[in-house]
Amino acid sequence: MMSRSEHFSYTPPLTRQFMSKTEVILIKNVVGLGAESDHVSVTAGYARNFLIPGGLAVPVTQGNRKWIENLKKRRSDRESLELNSMSELAKSLNKFTLTLLVKTGEDGKMFGSVTTGTIADALKTQLDVSLDKRKIHLEKPIHTLGEHDVEFRLHPEVRCTLKVDVKSTTPKLELSAEAAAAAAAESKEAARTEKRGKRPMAAETPAEAAAKGGKPAKAEASK
Repeated sequence: MMSRSEHFSYTPPLTRQFMSKTEVILIKNVVGLGAESDHVSVTAGYARNFLIPGGLAVPVTQGNRKWIENLKKRRSDRESLELNSMSELAKSLNKFTLTLLVKTGEDGKMFGSVTTGTIADALKTQLDVSLDKRKIHLEKPIHTLGEHDVEFRLHPEVRCTLKVDVKSTTPKLELSAEAAAAAAAESKEAARTEKRGKRPMAAETPAEAAAKGGKPAKAEASK
């Protein structure tokens, strides 16, 4: 006879059927499970009711082994092509300067900011490169004019840096080159005059004194 301290555990057949494991090969990427051609172990119910009828996986059998090998090769070729493509793009971006025109106030402060979306749109316009903005890494949006180095994470094995030059479209009130040079020369001359002080007056000549009807004036002694 069973004592009260002992417990009997019973799992219905249907529950046991859904909890049992089976092996499948994914033929498409499944978030949280794996990528194409991955060999995974899942519950039989999940495989039978979702993965297989949804065209996401096939059961592991001797008959489809060759088909699975072709699937793995196709995935390998695609990943190799993607790596080469991102590597070439990284070389181009490392040499390129992306110019962004923004509006600013008279004090030079930007209206708004430059975001990853802004950069992605400019790449499409200027280089005809379509890139997911999630591959553009900014710790925070850009709020200042000038050049900024922006990191791109194009692939798990490929990173690069793009130089982004943010310029203002607001015209600046500046002196012309000639006016600026004249102002600088005038400022220097004023500084020299102030440093020397007043020059002594020259003595009048006899002719100048006669014209004034008096005697020639003596020159003032220099102080």
